Amino acid sequence: MIQAVIFQNHAKDCMGFELNGHAGYAEYGQDIVCAAVSMLAINTINSIEAFTGEVFTFDSKAEIGYLCLRFSTPPKEQAKLLCDSLILGLQSVEKEYGKRHIKVKFKEV
Repeated sequence: MIQAVIFQNHAKDCMGFELNGHAGYAEYGQDIVCAAVSMLAINTINSIEAFTGEVFTFDSKAEIGYLCLRFSTPPKEQAKLLCDSLILGLQSVEKEYGKRHIKVKFKEV
């Protein structure tokens, strides 16, 4: 199962996210849930980097399905929108394929 954690401050600003694990929907290379989640996350990171001036840290370990992005300060509107889009996408995958494959939760930081 993919554990998706969205980090939020007290004002509910997205301060980053962490994805950990594999969906287990299908065999490696055939898993559409893993592919969807990976594409959503990587596109979000690339978009934040290309279209905003936000400062963030990033870490990934593909072999174990780990990816983490953290903002050092609350993001501005463009990055907030990109994070909201990621959250919408992750929740849509969770709704379509079930919590057995991906679970999205929020954590205050």
